[in-house]
Amino acid sequence: MPSPAPSIPRFHLAVPVDDLEAARNFYGEVLGCEQGRSSDRWIDWNLHGHQFVTHLAPRPPAPAHNPVDGHDVPVPHFGLILAIPEFHRLAERLQAAGTRFVIEPYLRFAGEPGEQWTMFLFDPAGNAMEFKAFADDAQVFAT
Repeated sequence: MPSPAPSIPRFHLAVPVDDLEAARNFYGEVLGCEQGRSSDRWIDWNLHGHQFVTHLAPRPPAPAHNPVDGHDVPVPHFGLILAIPEFHRLAERLQAAGTRFVIEPYLRFAGEPGEQWTMFLFDPAGNAMEFKAFADDAQVFAT
């Protein structure tokens, strides 16, 4: 996966997973993340230049949901803001892998400030993820 521009600080995020092989398949094969260091308890992933780590741990409790635009958005969730073509390539990749979406890819705020494509899904351990792409990246924080 490509790295962000050097001027953008990289984040480090660690999440619990209850099956490292399922994580290896989902993050490595389905999402296409490059695997870094690993042990029998954790795996480092390159998530678009960010250090993302899956740690073997008990399954977390089910996330809460928050109603947003007629959808039940899982909370907490994490994800990435991608370029629109990359968003659609990822959506196609996820669909081809048989991913079950919490919220199917759709266009939100069409023609308004902050227009964006978004989709929500769970990884195999139940961690909620959102991927989105803005029509104008300068409007990421638009009101």
